[in-house]
Amino acid sequence: MTSSTSLLPEALYQPCDIGQFTFATTAELDDSQAIIGQTRALEAIRFGIGIQREGFNLFALGPNGTGKYTAVRQFLEQKAPAESTPDDWCYVNNFEQPHKPHALHLPPGQAIVLSQDMKRLVEDLFSIIPGAFTSEEYQARKKAIASELKEKEAHALDELRKEALKRNIALVQTPAGFAFAPIKDGEVMHPEEFLRLPVAEQQSLEAEIINLQDSLQKVMHQVPQWHQEMQTQFKQLNEEVATFAVTPTFHELRQKYESLPDVLAYLGTVQGDVVDNVTDFLAEEEKSPLAAMMGLASARPAQKHQIPRYEVNVIVTHDQTQGAPVVYEDQPTYQNLVGRVEHMSQMGALVTDFTLIKPGVLHQANGGYLILDVRKVLLQAYAWEGLKQALRARKIRIEALGQVYGWISTVSLEPEPIPLDVKVVLMGERLLYYLLSYYDPDFKELFKVAADFEDEMARDEANNQAYAYLIAALARKEQLRHFDRAAVARIIEHSARLAGDAARLTTNMQNVTDLLREADFWAGEAGHDVVTVADVQRALDMQIYRAGRLRERLQEAILRETILIDTEGAVIGQINGLSVLMLDNYTFGHPSRITARVRLGKGEVIDIEREVEMGGPIHSKGVLILSGFLGSRYADNRPLSLSATLVFEQSYSGVEGDSASAAELYALLSALAKVPIKQALAVTGSVNQRGRIQAIGGVNEKIEGFFDICRARGLGNQGLGNQGLGNQGLGNQGLGNQGLGNQGLHGEQGVLIPAANVKNLMLRQDVIEAVAAGQFHIYPIETIDQGIEILTGVPAGKIDEDGNYPADSVNGRVVARLAALAEQQRAFATPPANGKLAQQVPQEVVHEH
Repeated sequence: MTSSTSLLPEALYQPCDIGQFTFATTAELDDSQAIIGQTRALEAIRFGIGIQREGFNLFALGPNGTGKYTAVRQFLEQKAPAESTPDDWCYVNNFEQPHKPHALHLPPGQAIVLSQDMKRLVEDLFSIIPGAFTSEEYQARKKAIASELKEKEAHALDELRKEALKRNIALVQTPAGFAFAPIKDGEVMHPEEFLRLPVAEQQSLEAEIINLQDSLQKVMHQVPQWHQEMQTQFKQLNEEVATFAVTPTFHELRQKYESLPDVLAYLGTVQGDVVDNVTDFLAEEEKSPLAAMMGLASARPAQKHQIPRYEVNVIVTHDQTQGAPVVYEDQPTYQNLVGRVEHMSQMGALVTDFTLIKPGVLHQANGGYLILDVRKVLLQAYAWEGLKQALRARKIRIEALGQVYGWISTVSLEPEPIPLDVKVVLMGERLLYYLLSYYDPDFKELFKVAADFEDEMARDEANNQAYAYLIAALARKEQLRHFDRAAVARIIEHSARLAGDAARLTTNMQNVTDLLREADFWAGEAGHDVVTVADVQRALDMQIYRAGRLRERLQEAILRETILIDTEGAVIGQINGLSVLMLDNYTFGHPSRITARVRLGKGEVIDIEREVEMGGPIHSKGVLILSGFLGSRYADNRPLSLSATLVFEQSYSGVEGDSASAAELYALLSALAKVPIKQALAVTGSVNQRGRIQAIGGVNEKIEGFFDICRARGLGNQGLGNQGLGNQGLGNQGLGNQGLGNQGLHGEQGVLIPAANVKNLMLRQDVIEAVAAGQFHIYPIETIDQGIEILTGVPAGKIDEDGNYPADSVNGRVVARLAALAEQQRAFATPPANGKLAQQVPQEVVHEH
């Protein structure tokens, strides 16, 4: 098996050729903010926005910073102005059932006009109606009705008085009312005189008085009826006068809204209510005494010339909108989505009316587009259910949560639902999309279109140019200094580093925009008119420096041998694995010691991390896979008579991932073959059951983490302070070499990586320089055999036609060791002869064969 050779410096970094740029600075580029690298997502957005079918709402999924909101907003702002502007909506009083206000829709901008017209109408009525009720004609007719009543009363009493006089009895009016008394010679008889009359005559007069009292009673019973007739006549008169007074004003208003039947019907109910409650428009001193008797007096409005029940509550108006509305809600609570009904406190009680109905963003976006962050919606109580209910019913129903769920029993309103026609665009992480899709049965019915935003895009000349135009647009938008072409090239190189692939660029514009802002700051500190590559590099170095406290502490612990890592010598069953730590947006690599021990057993490979529940499932899977490799290669026709233990030494926070499975297998093979592993090398990569090395993540950080330890060895702690700063103006480099040099490197150190990860390499300049000088090596590995040869300096050994490996090869020694272990196991399992245990096979004999 031929060992892999180390990579040349050219394979470690793919620089951006500034020769492809024809501009000197981004000031020469057009201000284009086209979304780059998101062709698939943009097509999904175009389809989702364009299709006008129920349930085809849109979900834009992808990591934060990939431009989801910008892409959706730009597309909608281009499309929405060409669409028709939706109707206005308002709530008006329901005069028959005030707790169920009516919803009216009007052409765009007309709801405010109607509201203003109604205010002017009420103001006009306060002038017109009092004038009509103080006119001479009205007063004359009112007096005529009152006189008619008096005449009826007087005539009835006169007839009764005449009838009584015929019987020598007078009708006398007293403070207590009317009474009858006998008369003599035209005068009312004195009681003493009445008592001197004969008894028969007294009885006759009393009988006459009783009869007359019956007649008086009949007359008095007719008086209330006459008063009721008078009240009816007064009411008819008031209605007639009020109708005559307000009809011209309402007629003028009807002509203005003759094309809107709903508004005409509303104006008809308003006119009827005005006529029925005409006294509301009369001043207290102008009201007739009859008003109190008729029960028509009402409370005065809160302000002069205002009657709340005639107001128009404009819910949404589009007087300033051109095309369809595009609304983004940053605080999508339930009430902010569907609206609410507010209450006022009056004399200790909560009261409300239709004027206290407040709209939600569904009202504002109705007929257009609503953009929401799905995470924020899900965090708000009942907001997600409220949104789904509105989309399913295609109506906006304003309901108080307390009323819906029976928490409170205050009197509230039941506003008429408003028809809903809106396209909702949700934005969120992929995890939220798939969780909702799996657990919410309504989700796929309501959000049928997914716009999946890419994390990366191809790194080619076209996209490099697009990146340059994007940088120019961001510089203008953020009011930054412009960037020269070398700075643009460095940003593109860093974008590839963020993507973790030399042939790809990140689409996370948030990180790129932050880098532009920081580079602009350092350009200002340096007094530059344009941002140079040195400013970009300084921004990158300072990002690492600000976040590098934990990285420096780990390196210090290794150099002070608090954490044991060897970078020289050779040890059996011990290897340097490489790990990655992620702290927010900062990622760095560091080495970890992995050890393996082998003894006689039943074919078990014990992962100590898993046994103590510190290993994640992916790491445990990797250990089981290497167990499969051992059994397949070395125990195809014999028992695997070993018990091995694997552990990450000095690991206190758990281990996850399979990128150390190759290193663990190398340590295990070293322990089996008793062949030492060079500690100057570190390993990363996963392995499959066939012994193939597979790609892993974070390869750049892992290489650099081991490189930093090797370089700093032998220097004490003098180079740990600001080793990430220095040489800021060297273009495409990463961390500098200030104060370190390469004194700690002796030419044997290096890292084994999967060959599949070579395309991901975008290493720091100091690493590249060390490789070019032959002081550090990076080996691309495809198989376990290639790696074990580099790590041990011993040939791996190739199986011959008879199925045997060369005895001096690593594989041959592993086979021999396993055979010896199997022989020992058989010896222990064989029944003792003559009471003695079978003799153990000497190890020297095993090695000789």
